[in-house]
Amino acid sequence: MLEKLVESLRNAPVVKKGDYDYFVHGISDGVPALDPCVLKEIAQVLNERLDLSSIDKIVGVEAMGIHIATALALETGLPFVVIRKREYGLEGEHAILKHTGYATSKLYVNDLREGDNIILVDDVVSTGGTLTALIKELKIMGVNLVHTVVVVEKGEGKKIVEEATGEEIKTLVKLDVVDGKVIADSLL
Repeated sequence: MLEKLVESLRNAPVVKKGDYDYFVHGISDGVPALDPCVLKEIAQVLNERLDLSSIDKIVGVEAMGIHIATALALETGLPFVVIRKREYGLEGEHAILKHTGYATSKLYVNDLREGDNIILVDDVVSTGGTLTALIKELKIMGVNLVHTVVVVEKGEGKKIVEEATGEEIKTLVKLDVVDGKVIADSLL
């Protein structure tokens, strides 16, 4: 499983951002172009491997969680909500301050209510800043995180989030950058 995803990650270019080795991939950056077969493969694996029978909504994080949530919605027929970077001022909107390895910003949650059963999906967990903030706020809101899934695990982010939130984070691929090359292995 996940052969297309793993192969595409292994072929991803790596660029330097200061001392940070940054892999550039369609799943995490929108460039280079992402083969739709990779998205389909991800959605099929999630649908087959996870019990989604109690899920009310798929929740994706802007920007790069949107295409994952869309693919999963098409695969399952479940509706999806996007946690946005833009404030709308809608009734019940929740603002979340997040800190990542390279920025501090806000995210906004709309159309999630106490008792909603969700699967939270995102592209990469690296520092854990985004997911930690999101999970903590969703718990405060009373949303039930049935599954939290991130396609790519890089660094210690998964462990950081799990320790900070008490939630299990499921990842599909473990990735490291060694000598300017991506090393990726499927976890399923």
